Order: sequence, then structure tokens, then C-alpha cells
Amino acid sequence: MVEVSRRSVLIGGLAALGVGVLGACSPDRPQRPESSPLPGPPLQASPKPGQKVVEASLTARPVAVDLGAGIIANTWAYGDEVPGRVVRATAGDFLRVNVDNQLPAPTTVHWHGIRLRNEADGVPDVTQQAIAPGNRFVYAFTAPDAGTHFFHPHVGAQLDRGLYAPIIIDDPADAGDYDAEWIVVLDDWTDGVGKSPDQILADFQADSGPLKSGMGGMDHSSMPGMNHGNSSLGDAGDVAYPHYLINGRVPEAPTEFRCRPGQRVRVRLINAASDTVFKVALADHTMTVTHSDGHRVNDKQTGALYVAMGERYDVTITAGDGVFPLVAAAEGKSGQALALLRTASGQAPPSTIRPRELEGPVLLGADDLAAAESARLPDRDPDTTLKVTLNGQMSPFAWGINGKKYGQDTPLTVRPGQRLRMQITNSTMMVHPMHIHGHTWSLPDRSGLRKDTVLIRPMGRVNVDLDADNPGAWALHCHNIYHMETGMMTTLRYA
Repeated sequence: MVEVSRRSVLIGGLAALGVGVLGACSPDRPQRPESSPLPGPPLQASPKPGQKVVEASLTARPVAVDLGAGIIANTWAYGDEVPGRVVRATAGDFLRVNVDNQLPAPTTVHWHGIRLRNEADGVPDVTQQAIAPGNRFVYAFTAPDAGTHFFHPHVGAQLDRGLYAPIIIDDPADAGDYDAEWIVVLDDWTDGVGKSPDQILADFQADSGPLKSGMGGMDHSSMPGMNHGNSSLGDAGDVAYPHYLINGRVPEAPTEFRCRPGQRVRVRLINAASDTVFKVALADHTMTVTHSDGHRVNDKQTGALYVAMGERYDVTITAGDGVFPLVAAAEGKSGQALALLRTASGQAPPSTIRPRELEGPVLLGADDLAAAESARLPDRDPDTTLKVTLNGQMSPFAWGINGKKYGQDTPLTVRPGQRLRMQITNSTMMVHPMHIHGHTWSLPDRSGLRKDTVLIRPMGRVNVDLDADNPGAWALHCHNIYHMETGMMTTLRYA
């Protein structure tokens, strides 16, 4: 437990440090032959006079990790643990992160949710060349905004290993009106205990083909090991995972969070999964949602909420008296992740416990939340509108944007200073958590809700606005890693 501004930070198996610890490569990933030349190593940005500097070191390497209940997984991780150690700074700080790639494959680090400078964004063949095995790389950037974020590779299916960790950017103006803080990282897990992520991706790539027009080809029976579950959101994922984790632990050996009855707790939820939307509830408690993807929202109470891949939510709870299961149910799949809130002695519930809150109304951020006034973009009509259509089907397994797979796509363009509106239409029967790099969207139809990752329902449409104030080439993609790696990605480039 680490004291931060008189509040305790409890993150189970994670260590809250300003110094953390990084990196398989997809040789079939399409390259864009018409891309402009890539920059070399990031310009060695320097902090401004008086700016606080936070140093961190990340080592990506093969490691055996204990998931609990006697399950040892050989995987790749940042250091010796999953998730990796927390990197923590304050909004406005300058971060300098030294990455040592001890993996047998190239890697990068993407700082998910942070509006940093383009050269430090960590997207291979867009902002940098991937870090070769045995090489080092320095990411240097200012973190301008407070929020709950995480970092991970942007190469092949590496995210579906153990290569992820939280990065928390504190708000210097935060009143800190809570007694304890938990960081809760959700994940779906197969590496070292089931089929490897590289093999899953290779199987999808072997079954790949051209994008079809219309809505055909949604047969899930064409590939072994695929998910066949039902979801109230629509088709929510492709892979049936053997385990689902909270803070690197299986439900049979859960992380325990301890505090006193009546204490107010801030819970930072991060979905680091590659293919799973989670439905999250804390038994016999009401959650008050306060932040979405790091940005303040008008307080909204709920018994349960959806957290899609790449999304982050901050909620507060008032701890009851006893032992309570925190459950993250894999939407449309069989299985769940589990942690425990313990404020008193008592027997832990079974690992299969299903809180009644999961059966009630479930909050979906893009539908049910609104931006707090402090988080809203200034009112302004869009200068230009771009249509972004999500395409794809299960058989053959192919995904794309505006009718093209990444590598054959036409990049989106914007001019500096413009207010850009994207009309994102999902023409498929699957949900897609769409993520924008280097910017934060405002959802004009949702009272200006600010998000960098938006879950879009099957056949749904969402309008998103951004201010073009961060020049460069920026990735826009589905955060289902297997959809992205088989084509559902493009770039936003400044003219």
C-alpha cells in the first residue's frame, strides 16, 4: 500500500511506482507502400525549464508468471509480473521512458489514451520503426491530461500476451475526496496455457480473404476454438479464452482489495483484453461513474457497466461490511474474472458467483454518459465531415475501413486547426471498440462526452468530433487486436 496525498492506493499484485518495467511480430502485417518516409528515432525532446521529469525503465522479456491456482504461464511481460508495474506522473510532467527489448521479436510501446507528440506514439511503420530484438529505445513526451490509461505494444498480437501495464496521470487539482484507490486491470488469457496469440492470428490470417459487400459471411462455425456465445450487445468477440483475469489472477485465486466498512474508494477500471468486452459489477454495491477514458463525466450511478477493449472507467463505491465479489463477466462468452472486496472476516464466495447486478440494467458509456462541463470541447460547428464505415465478416475472416483493409486503404486527412467530425458507421454484425491515437473525441450526440475509445454496436452509427491540434500521422483502429491485425485500421494524417 502506497500513500498518495493521504489516500491509499491498492492495486493487488501491481506495484505503484514512477519506474516500471516492455514488447511478437506479425510478418504478414500489410505495409503501406505509398507512406511517406518514417522518421528515425524520436527527436530527443527536452523538458521545459522547471518541468518535472518522470523517468521509467521498461524491459520486455520472456517470463513465467503465476496466474494462481497452480497455473504457470510462459509469456512475454514487462519485467516479472502481469500486469507490469504502474507508471505514475502528474498532468504536465515530462516522461522519459527507456525501453529494453529482450524479446525474440521486434516491439513498440503505445501510450494508450495520452495526447502525446507523434514521434512517441509507438505505431510501427507509421511513427517509428519497431524496436529490434536486443535494442533499446527512448520515448520522451509530455503527458498533458490527467486520467487512467495503460500502455502496450502495437505489433502483431503482442497485446494478447502479458505486455501491458497501467499509466496513471494524476490531476494536480484533484480534491482527493476518497479514502482508497484500486487499479483493476481486466484481461482475457490464453498465452502459455492454450493456443498462442501468434497461432490464433495465423489461423485468422490463413482464413482471410477479400472484404465482402453487405452483411454476408457472419458464420462463426468456420474456425475451431471460436466463440459461439450470445450477447445483448450483438456479436462481441471471436475467441473462447481458457481464462479471464483481474490483475493477473484467475478467479480461483483472486486478488483481494481490503479497506474498512464505510470507506469511499476510487476504482480505476482498465480493459487490457484483446477480444473481450466485460460486464462489471461489485455485488451489493452501487457504482458511481465519474470518468470515462480519463475525462470527467456527470456522475452516473449504476449496478453494472460494460467495459470494452481499450476503455477505462473511474468509479467510486462506498464499501459495505463483509466479503463481496467484484466480477467481470466475459460478454457473450463462457467465463468471468473475479476479485474480492474484503472489509471483514468471512468466507470467500465461489469463483463462479454471479452478482444480481449483472442481470439488471447495464451502463454503456457512449449511450448513457455525458461530459461534465469541465471536460467539454468549446462549442463549434465542424469544418469538415468524414465518413468512416466499418466493414467485415467472419468467413473469410476479413475486416476493414471504408471498404479497404489496412495497407490498401486511403488515409483520412485533416488540416491543422479544423474541427473534424467523423461519422462512424458499423456495417457489420459485431461490436467494434474504435480507438483514435493522439486525440480525444467529443461525442456531440452524447452531450459532448469525451472518449478516445468508443464501442459501436452492430449496424450502429456514432458521430465523433476532434480538434486538429496535434499534427502527425495517427492510427485509427478497432481495439479487437485480431480485427486490427487483419485490416480494420487506417490513419488520420494532417495535410
